[in-house]
Amino acid sequence: MKMMGRKHRPYFRIVAIDHHQPRNGRVLEELGSYDPMVANTEERVKLSASRIKYWMSVGALPSENVAIFIKKYMDKFEKAEAEAATVSPGVNTPGSPMPAATEASS
Repeated sequence: MKMMGRKHRPYFRIVAIDHHQPRNGRVLEELGSYDPMVANTEERVKLSASRIKYWMSVGALPSENVAIFIKKYMDKFEKAEAEAATVSPGVNTPGSPMPAATEASS
């Protein structure tokens, strides 16, 4: 977790980082965020489930706090990504109007 924000207003980015780098050092990839000041606890954490799975498959180890977030919220974000993949933008669904073909007039 990379600490951001300001005094009395913490904000954290969940990142993949080399273990030789300091906590707020150069990151390999941003994987999500955690905002402890949001009132609704279900909206505090945002994760990229597919990228977290990838980094863990190549040997990345989550910190203690991130492991708790993964255990608690991963199912929610996996379902959201699967749902978004089934309804991809730009694809006509049954019942939706087809775009009109334009003809060049000569």
